[in-house]
Amino acid sequence: MNTGNEQGMERGYRVDVDDNFHYMDERERWTLGTFATYLEALAAAMQRVDKFFVKVEAGKTAEKLYAEYVAMGDDPFIVPCGGAPAPEKRFSAWNYARKCSIHRSQAS
Repeated sequence: MNTGNEQGMERGYRVDVDDNFHYMDERERWTLGTFATYLEALAAAMQRVDKFFVKVEAGKTAEKLYAEYVAMGDDPFIVPCGGAPAPEKRFSAWNYARKCSIHRSQAS
């Protein structure tokens, strides 16, 4: 993983992160890193969402957990760079977070 910009990277995938608390404010966007493969970028994006659910207190409903995520969680997304092909299906942090909230509520 490279954690800077993508200069010198011929092909790969960059994971950028928006902040749901500052929705639509690109000044709050930051780069998690650049990865050689889409699967590596996908794993990193999913791990970033997972970190939110590790921090929340147990005993909340899936609806409450998801509402907290869309209000305050990180929203990673994957950008092909250096001529890398776009994936067939785009990763949605919000869709992934919905699944995480259900799993987390059932585990507590």
